[in-house]
Amino acid sequence: MNARISVALCTHNGAAFLVDQLHSIATQTVEPDEIVISDDASTDDTRSIIRTFIEALPERSGIKVTLLLNSVSLGVTRNFEQALLACTGEFIALCDQDDIWHQDRLARGVSALQNDPSLCMVNANAALVDAAGQSLGLTLFDALGLSPRERNDPRSPIFFRALLRRNLVTGATTMIRRNLLANATPIPEPWLHDEWLAIIAATLVGGGIGTLADPLIDYRQHGMNQIGAVKLSLKGRFVKLVEPRGDRYEYLLVRSTVLRDRLTGLNSRVMAEAVVQAGQKAEHQAVRAGLPNRRAARIRPILRELSKGRYTRFSRGSADVVRDLIQPA
Repeated sequence: MNARISVALCTHNGAAFLVDQLHSIATQTVEPDEIVISDDASTDDTRSIIRTFIEALPERSGIKVTLLLNSVSLGVTRNFEQALLACTGEFIALCDQDDIWHQDRLARGVSALQNDPSLCMVNANAALVDAAGQSLGLTLFDALGLSPRERNDPRSPIFFRALLRRNLVTGATTMIRRNLLANATPIPEPWLHDEWLAIIAATLVGGGIGTLADPLIDYRQHGMNQIGAVKLSLKGRFVKLVEPRGDRYEYLLVRSTVLRDRLTGLNSRVMAEAVVQAGQKAEHQAVRAGLPNRRAARIRPILRELSKGRYTRFSRGSADVVRDLIQPA
């Protein structure tokens, strides 16, 4: 494996779990050439743990560590963007501070990208564990509710359409080809870094996302995750149906409009179908954002969207139909 491998690790008050993660990076079967650590204004012992790790690295390892220290917090997306752009490797593994990598995490990701030069991202499964590292008996793909087709055929247009409905990619499990950043950055508000990288990767002509079904990390769920994986119970789904609408739909409209505009600007670099679908998604979200407060007055526009098939293509089908009908303003 001659290609340079980078790790983009972002930290923020991660002292509780960071030692385990750093150890798992340093003991990979295929070592990274560099680790770029971007610390987002931590106030605990995170920075001293990082410095101790750097000092303890044996010279023979050949791992270069770049440490970026933010005096003011950038937030998770801006911090990851900073780390990714500082990486120099052809392949970049995204890394959270509180997980534990399996020893072949880098080897499997690099192998997948090298075996298919058209891929610009590889997305892997993860084992969900609790704060103590004990199994929760669930994988990430289970928690996300990936269908068999979404697991096995991520390069088809069906996967892109699925990403228009909900995010299926968790950054902590991904490895990207560095040239994806030329098309994906700057990462716009209000998108998160991993979902934005995934949806751009899925739209590029001749590109795509590969999926590894095996868990390659222990994905720790500890109640303080900035981004986590939760499988909602029946009660949780009901609560979402009856919570007030608030500004959620304006937020979704901004996201879909930003995506439509970026894909339009990328022109021939992205699939023509993706531009069309993104435009229709934005139209659908505009209708949902404009639904009146009075429930009875929502019926006609909802039925129009339903007849066009947009609730199936761009939302969560009947669940969102019911939500739009009954949610209080």
